[in-house]
Amino acid sequence: MSGFKHLSINELIHMSTESNDVQVVDIRDAASFAAGHIEGSTHLTNENLAQFTSIADMDRPLVVVCYHGMSSQSAANYLNEQGFDDVYSLDGGFSAWSLANS
Repeated sequence: MSGFKHLSINELIHMSTESNDVQVVDIRDAASFAAGHIEGSTHLTNENLAQFTSIADMDRPLVVVCYHGMSSQSAANYLNEQGFDDVYSLDGGFSAWSLANS
């Protein structure tokens, strides 16, 4: 499969509860990530991207999270091009996640 898929908040919740096999990466800035993030997510930056791609399981589902679900689309597409098979962009980003889980 080429490219990435869109994922809703409810689909991520379902995916996370049905299988603990999902990887979540957060591409927001360090201060935003420190202020709050999806439990278990990895803060992915330009500085740790090469290390992440060298150790991550490219066959496990990978969900990319940004602020509002826009930047994550480009990042998800890039990660798919790097060899990740099952890549998603979280619709609405962390903003939507926060609203749904408050």
